[in-house]
Formats: sequence, structure tokens, C-alpha cells
Amino acid sequence: MAVSEDRPNRLLLLWLLLPLTLLGIAIAWIASADPLRSFDNSAPPVEAFTYERTILDGDGIRVLVRAGGSEPMKVAQVQVDDAYWMFTQDPPGPIARGSTVWLRIPYPWVLGEAHAINIVTDTGATFLHEIPVAVPTPVPTQSLLWQQALIGLIVGVLPVAIGLLCYPALRGVGVAGMNFILALTVGLLAFLLVDMSLEALEMSAASAVLFQGPLLVLLAGAASFMLLMAIGRWRGAPAGLALSFYIALGIGLHNFGEGLAIGAAFAAGSAGLGTFLVLGFAVHNVTEGIGIAAPILKARPPLWSFVALTLLAGAPAVVGLWIGSLAYAPQWSALFLGIGAGAIAQVIVEVTTYMTRTGKGRNTLLSVPVITGFLVGVAFMYVTAAAIKF
Repeated sequence: MAVSEDRPNRLLLLWLLLPLTLLGIAIAWIASADPLRSFDNSAPPVEAFTYERTILDGDGIRVLVRAGGSEPMKVAQVQVDDAYWMFTQDPPGPIARGSTVWLRIPYPWVLGEAHAINIVTDTGATFLHEIPVAVPTPVPTQSLLWQQALIGLIVGVLPVAIGLLCYPALRGVGVAGMNFILALTVGLLAFLLVDMSLEALEMSAASAVLFQGPLLVLLAGAASFMLLMAIGRWRGAPAGLALSFYIALGIGLHNFGEGLAIGAAFAAGSAGLGTFLVLGFAVHNVTEGIGIAAPILKARPPLWSFVALTLLAGAPAVVGLWIGSLAYAPQWSALFLGIGAGAIAQVIVEVTTYMTRTGKGRNTLLSVPVITGFLVGVAFMYVTAAAIKF
């Protein structure tokens, strides 16, 4: 009996290996025989350079570039502000597709002024990169990290904590008030979902083509959504404190993205609004704590849970700010923002399901408190977002 069962398994394995083997043979033949060489019209190879990071210090300018050409690329010359400059490349030599190199240019950049870098390859192709405002790139010192941590706490942790402090006052609301607060949560999350998705797609446009930025964002969002839905529904639909933790997780991922944006802006010298910008982020995020508290208004969770919810939702802003200012890269920012968008979409589904399940009547989602709460949430986020756009 065991022999008869093993035979079909071996046949299935054989049928699986056969097409894979044929595919390997075909790839090897194409690589060795080059059957497409008859179509060669002597045109130059396709070339692409993506600037991923720019560092300005006392020694000049350093840029991290990623090659995306069909063949290894060579940097022949570098122009800065229309003048040719000496440069060093690390590592030296031709740059393979997908590889990165640092170009060091001893250019005396001027504080506060704009500069333009233009890479010229050996085929004559040029790739321009603009520095809107020249400022020294932050160096990771203990003092800087503490300053950025303080900004992250003000932007992420403080507004969430303020919102959660409304918990005792909100516990006395009736059914209509409860639905209003839950709908308010859905409204602010819906705004964050759209805002985060657009920002992710914008980041993806700045990444190298080989990363397939828009597709990367969509796949990351879909994977995040499905994974969190599977975890959340493992033992039924989440409610109460569990649902609050899912809301805090989604908001935390969004605050991580906000931290990336603030850190990258400060590193590039774009955050000229200074204190006003940070306060704008804080006001913009103050309703997040109310949204997190909404599912637990009928419960009495332990005190530690409020601390955990605050840190889960707000602390990622600190980490995002550190990464954004010290090790920013557009493709990774787009990836994390896509994951955050998927997490927020999952929370919207769960909160809406919870509201429908606990609401009285068939038309809970079309009731006046729900519609009003949703519109108020979206409107508040939209109006306060005006203070943080730069």
C-alpha cells in the first residue's frame, strides 16, 4: 500500500521538475547563444540612474546612486552647477544593474543656496539631481538623537496621550454618542488611508524603476491587510481592548511614515516652518487617541494598557524621524507607507464591522450620528493637514 501511494507522489514531483528543467535549459541557451544579436542596431544601451541619498558636509557633496541600465554603466564626468568637478567613486568600476555606488565630489557648496548635480555616463547620457536648499546633513550624535526623540514624542506620543485622557469623559456617552465616536474614528482613519497611500505612491515615483514602486506599494498594502485580517479573525472579530490595539498599530505605522517625512525634510533643509510644523503635526494627530479609546468605552481596561496603546501608536514617530534624517531611501519609505496603508484599511474594516455588530437597528451606518461623526473626522484631519504640508 505504501508503494502505491509513493508512486503518484513521485510522478507529481517529476511533472513539477520537468518544466523547471526545460526553463533552465532555455535560459542557459539564450544566455550562451544570444539568438537576439541579429536584432542589434548598434543603439546605445538603456541607462538609468536614481539618486537615493545626498550628504553635505565639510568635505563637499556625497551622493548615493543606483544603476538601472540594461548593461553595466560607467560614470565619466560629474557636473555641479554646470561646471565639471573631480570626483571619486566607491566602489570603483562599472556599475551593474541594481547596484549602488557613492560619488564623492569636493564641491564648496554654499549654505542656503540651491545646487544641481549632473552625472554624465560614458555614452553621453546625463542624469540631473537638484538640491533645493543646501544645509549640512545631520550627523548621528547623542545630542541630535535626543532632540529628534523629543520632536517625535511631541508629534506622536503627546497627541495620542491627550486623546486617551478623554477616556473618562467619553465613557458616559449613550448609544448615539458611541456611534458618533466610532464613526469619527473611521473618518480620521479614512483620511489617513488616502493620505498615506498618496504619499506612498509619491515616494515610489522617486525610487529606482527596478523596484516597481507603485506595484511595491500595492502589494505591501494588500499583504499587510490580509495578514492582519487573518490574525485579527483568528478567534473571531476583534472587539474591546483587542480592537483598540489594532487601531493603535495602524496609527503607529502612519506616525512612522510621518516621522520619515519630518526627518527627511529636516535633513534636506525643507522644514523651514520649524516649531510651527511640529505643532501642526501634534494638533493634526490629537484625535488619534480618541479613536483608540472608542472601542473600550464600555470596558475598564488596566492602566498599563493605556501606556501600551500610547507607545504603540506614538513611539514609531521617533523611530521614523531617526531613520528619515539619517538613512532615508525612497523605496523603503514607500514600502513602509504601503504596509501602514494596509494596516489602516484593516482597522477601518474592523471598526465598521464592530459598529454594525454593536449598533441597534439595521441602518446603523446610515444613522445621523454615524454620518456626522465620519464627516467631522475627515473634515478635522483635512483642515489640520494644511498646517503640515510643506
